[in-house]
Amino acid sequence: MNVEQDLDLWNTLSGAELIRAIGDGRFPEVSHVATHVRQLIVGAEPGRVEISWTPTEELCNPGGTVHGGYIALILDNAVCLAGASTCEVFMPMLTLSLSVDYVRPVRAGETHTVVGVCVHPGRTRMLSNATITDAGGRLVAQATASVTANQAFARR
Repeated sequence: MNVEQDLDLWNTLSGAELIRAIGDGRFPEVSHVATHVRQLIVGAEPGRVEISWTPTEELCNPGGTVHGGYIALILDNAVCLAGASTCEVFMPMLTLSLSVDYVRPVRAGETHTVVGVCVHPGRTRMLSNATITDAGGRLVAQATASVTANQAFARR
C-alpha cells in the first residue's frame, strides 16, 4: 500500500473495519508494540475484537512464565481496540484505568485467544473488558478498563 491509500482507509473506514484491515494486512500496524508482543488480529466487529497471541520466551520473567506486565499489555491492547471498534472512524484509545486479574500462568510458545468487548461505548469514556484463554479455553487472565479516544488523532 502507499501513503495515499493508507490515508484514504484511515479517513473512511469505521473502527471495526480498520481493525479488520490491520488484521488482514491491508493497513499497517498502528503500534510497533503489537508487533513486539506478536499479537495477530483475528477479527473485529463493533464492540468486539479477537486477537491470537503466542508469546515468545523474550517476554518471560526469570521464573519462566510470561511477565505480568506483558499480560497486562495485551489485555490493554484488547480493551483499547474494543473501544476503537465502536467508533465511526478509527480512533486510537488512551487507557484511563486498567484492572487485571491473573488466574493461571501464561507460557511462552502456547497460543492464546484474547477477546476484548466494549460494554459501554460512551462519547467521552468507554468501559471495556478483556479475557485471555489458553488453547483449552481456560481463563488465564482478565481485565476491566476505562478508555477514551486519543484526541491527538481527531480528524479536523
